Amino acid sequence: MLAEVILYVIIFLYGIVIGSFSNVLICRLPLKENIATHRSHCMTCGNKIQWYDLVPLVSYIILKGRCRHCGAKISAQYPLVEAINGFGYVFIFFNLGFSFVSILNCLLFTILLVITVIDWRTYEIPFGLNVTIGVLGLIKTLLDYPDLLLDHIIGFFAVSAFMLICLYIGRLIVGADCFGGGDIKLMAAAGLFLGWKENILAFLLGCILGAVIHSIRMKVSKEDHVLAFGPYLAAGIMIASLWGSRMIEWYMGLIF
Repeated sequence: MLAEVILYVIIFLYGIVIGSFSNVLICRLPLKENIATHRSHCMTCGNKIQWYDLVPLVSYIILKGRCRHCGAKISAQYPLVEAINGFGYVFIFFNLGFSFVSILNCLLFTILLVITVIDWRTYEIPFGLNVTIGVLGLIKTLLDYPDLLLDHIIGFFAVSAFMLICLYIGRLIVGADCFGGGDIKLMAAAGLFLGWKENILAFLLGCILGAVIHSIRMKVSKEDHVLAFGPYLAAGIMIASLWGSRMIEWYMGLIF
């Protein structure tokens, strides 16, 4: 029991460290900044941040959420993303067990978390993040080879092709885009990871979550009708990845 607790603590620590790197992606990708060569710096005064001020969660608490040099307030996004990523890793391993598939799902969770924050702010999904999910999908396909090879291949097209058709029909009929290009690429990459059944489920869950949550936001906070669809699709993808097969089996059991 003690060994298992220690293992979960280690997983959490890995999660917050990778969550710290996620913040780098969230901040720099929309600005087209290099994520490898540029050192972390204060967004207000521009001073370089030393390593001892970059310890996930701990540094934010010690600095009381302010820059050491200029005293400017540091966004709560940084500790929140780190903590969510850490607890997310623990949750994934708790549900899926200690396996390579759990590691893949943790990496998927991190990329989806980055996509969620970036798309929420900018209404764009960086192409490189979708490519990364596609690479995870290829690895997952190889793990499931040869039994589920066709499922993964069909999954790549099942939802993305439908979204692409809807996109062009929307342009012809109402002259507006019903989906963004990044959303379509996201579902193609996710389909390669999930397979076609779970990918369809992920899309349906994303649509339901988007419709319900954004409708509430429009009423409560007077949000515009235009929504960032990526966060809702990301939630659907993660739910389908963790529980998709069980949800589909339960649904099919109700019908048959």
